[in-house]
Amino acid sequence: MFGRIALVGIGLIGSSLARVVRREKLADHIAISTRSASTLRRAEELGLGDSYHTDAAEAVEGADLVIVSVPVGASGTVAQAIAGALKPGAIVTDVGSTKRSVIDQMAPHVPHGVHFIPGHPIAGTEYSGPDAGFAALFEDRWCILTPLPDTDAAALDKLKAFWRACGSDLDEMDPDHHDRVLAVVSHLPQLISYNIVGTASDLETVTESEVIKYSASGFRDFTRLAASDPTMWRDVCLYNKEAILEMLARFSEDLASMQRAIRWADGDKLFDLFTRTRHVRKSIIEAGQDVEVPNFGRQSAKRGESQT
Repeated sequence: MFGRIALVGIGLIGSSLARVVRREKLADHIAISTRSASTLRRAEELGLGDSYHTDAAEAVEGADLVIVSVPVGASGTVAQAIAGALKPGAIVTDVGSTKRSVIDQMAPHVPHGVHFIPGHPIAGTEYSGPDAGFAALFEDRWCILTPLPDTDAAALDKLKAFWRACGSDLDEMDPDHHDRVLAVVSHLPQLISYNIVGTASDLETVTESEVIKYSASGFRDFTRLAASDPTMWRDVCLYNKEAILEMLARFSEDLASMQRAIRWADGDKLFDLFTRTRHVRKSIIEAGQDVEVPNFGRQSAKRGESQT
């Protein structure tokens, strides 16, 4: 599909892409770049690429497809660094969880004749680094593209074909709409998890051993989310601030409503809420975004497959 693919960043997403590109033979050459020499060495030990570079500009030279897989706050710096080395006709995309900020940071540096098409594969785990990736990460998961108004149709079709070859379902969104949707389904749950786990660890009457010893499945799920990459989620909060604050305000109002229902023993209101949310869970399973097996399949599934 491509002569040379450059992966700038080789964490969970980047290393998973390297594996699926190799498995599906989507490129003749995989160039890998990361600033960390130790991470680059590990990627080479794992055989993830064909060439390895600490200089991103070297990695993207001659690349037909460049995938930027770094914390969203570093997107502009990367775009500036690689701009002079991008060849005409190349496709540049990203995998960031916020889109408006990435466009604002990267678009000014992308040269004329290079096709910049922002993207976001909605797939991940709480693990990070080149060892965390696996080729099946994107299978039956959505990848959202947020093309700009002047995006070349042929380049867009080629990028769609690439993600489909990786196993993804495709959708397109306006960047601002994407950021509001992801603030609800991704960013808010993540922040709630950080807050709940932080609250539990701060309570003086609950020792660390008790939290671990008596953690039920619900709390364990929160700790899984709360174990995610701090740098990535710090940047998400800073670069999708308005949408996240809007959703946090709505959540706070709904939480206050639940508090009132509990305080005034309004069982009907609680039952109606719990029934409605139960239907949401069923809808997610019916949409193929999770499986209905005990404990979410964690006992029998491989680590990577159970976290997709």
